[in-house]
Amino acid sequence: MTHKIDRRTFLKAAGLAGLALGESQLAGTSQAVPAAAARILPLRRREIPGARVAFVKTQDHAAGVRRALDLLDLNPVQGKRLFVKPNFNSAHAFPGSTHPAALRALIERLNAMGADGITLGDRSGMGVAHQIMQTMGVYQMADELGFETLPFETLADSDWELLQPEASHWQHGFAMARRILEADGVVQTCCLKTHGYGGHITLSLKNSVGMVAKTLPVGSRRYDFMDELHHSPDQRRMIAEINLAYEPDLIVLDGVQAFTTGGPHAGTLVDSQVILAGTDRVAIDAVGTAILRYFGTTAEVRQGAIFENEQIARAVELGLGVDRPEKIEFVTGDAESAAYAEAIRAILLEPGMLP
Repeated sequence: MTHKIDRRTFLKAAGLAGLALGESQLAGTSQAVPAAAARILPLRRREIPGARVAFVKTQDHAAGVRRALDLLDLNPVQGKRLFVKPNFNSAHAFPGSTHPAALRALIERLNAMGADGITLGDRSGMGVAHQIMQTMGVYQMADELGFETLPFETLADSDWELLQPEASHWQHGFAMARRILEADGVVQTCCLKTHGYGGHITLSLKNSVGMVAKTLPVGSRRYDFMDELHHSPDQRRMIAEINLAYEPDLIVLDGVQAFTTGGPHAGTLVDSQVILAGTDRVAIDAVGTAILRYFGTTAEVRQGAIFENEQIARAVELGLGVDRPEKIEFVTGDAESAAYAEAIRAILLEPGMLP
């Protein structure tokens, strides 16, 4: 197994990260940075006929994940070398980060479905991924379940690829970890919460930000992609554009609890009692946004029709998922889940809401 890193390797990576941060502060987003050669990501411009979302009302993370995957009744991972993207932006308790019971249930199911190896990796925005994974018990879980871990601060500059979507709001594009791009399949598990730093919602589309480098040489300077993202008025569109780089094989959203204000690490906590599973990021995020509205949320998340949310609307423009709520099919397996799903469907179909 390669998930353990020695102290020397870790300290070297941390030192490089600190150096990168200092250089990025000198560069700033207002400086003109010569663009490096980026691989162009074409817009998909496709119409998706429909999307199925498994919807389970539950207070049990593990049982909910297993039930949702049973209802989805798909096996898109057999024989694939998988990259699994959790939500380890910080070590704050769920829903600030992925719940260990949900992660364990997901990895166990992926193994049972015949995955040909699993790597779990993340870049943390509010801490160091290696330390966060250690705090969350991920290394012990990796030993028990037989998967590799990859804290992204251990990656070299050459381990990232610069990508630029067509008609992008990114100045120079963004850099994604090659391990993700080279995997046979990608599975992500996200939480249900608002985002208090400009994203408005942080569900499956926003979870992809952790796949992107914070800093990387671009031309003659070290560029801070996250500084650009968080200071741009187009932040929510840029979040959606990251998702052009890959196609998820499976998405599991753990909404047993949610932050309806604040986020991503702390906020107003509600018992939202739901697990969602699917393959369409737009559908998952649209349903998740409707659930946030159901419990009462921020003015930004309440305003307008759900498919007018800037992350979701831009994702639709890019061809990343279904283009309207009527194309989302809920899959439930019991009366309580069905009743809950119908209440959420009604919100999903509303033409707009006042702030």
